[in-house]
Amino acid sequence: MNAQPHDTTAMESLLAFWRDAGVDACFEDAPQDRTIVVAPALKAVTRATASVTPVVNMGDATAEARRLASEADTMEALAGAAAAFKGCELVGMGARGCVFGRGDPHAPILVVGEAPGAEEDAAGQPFVGQAGKLLDRMLAAAGLADRVFITNTVFWRPPGNRTPTPQEQAVCAPFVDRAVVLMKPRAVLLLGAAAARSVLRTEDGIMKVRGQWRDWRSTEGDVSAPVIATLHPAFLLRQPQAKRQAWADMLELAARLDSDADRPALSDV
Repeated sequence: MNAQPHDTTAMESLLAFWRDAGVDACFEDAPQDRTIVVAPALKAVTRATASVTPVVNMGDATAEARRLASEADTMEALAGAAAAFKGCELVGMGARGCVFGRGDPHAPILVVGEAPGAEEDAAGQPFVGQAGKLLDRMLAAAGLADRVFITNTVFWRPPGNRTPTPQEQAVCAPFVDRAVVLMKPRAVLLLGAAAARSVLRTEDGIMKVRGQWRDWRSTEGDVSAPVIATLHPAFLLRQPQAKRQAWADMLELAARLDSDADRPALSDV
């Protein structure tokens, strides 16, 4: 029996999810019952996990990140400070290097995503893969292409492109916070659930917070910026029907900056 179109779409989305999670093989030479976990396997997992257990105290690492970030007086200096920081667990987990940001450091919009992926790790810049290309098209269509600086909540690629942990995001937060202080953006755009939860300090899902303006105040207390969250471009590649919601958020952001500009139709994106 042939698969129905909606079944095919669901299967493609599931396969894309596993690909993005780092799965690159489906079968082994012999079948295995993976529902059974024997004691030797548990010990092996424990040994493997111990090799990546953080050796830096979270409090000390966060304090060091805050010190390095506070000494930066330009975005270029901030990128250098982030690259010199060794307190994030991700530094020793296989990433090639620090992926800090791209765009205009004096732009009126700060875009904050989740974490670098494989292509970003190789290029040394955030959002350069397929998701980044979609983001660039949406920004251009909304008239925002040259009005953004793009960064992430963490600056090193997590193993297997997994979602960064709250601890990894927290230890990098002083650099993101300092970026707001230095740029003084007129608006901040958050991409995806992980970025929204980290920056807004909320447990709410992305569908609950997207499209709503909130206020982000720096830890130094003297700088604030309006923040809006939207769906991550990688999600839109897997679920293109959700582009309408993300496009509405993008237009809301553009309207915040320039309310009288003409806006293109959804079909142009």
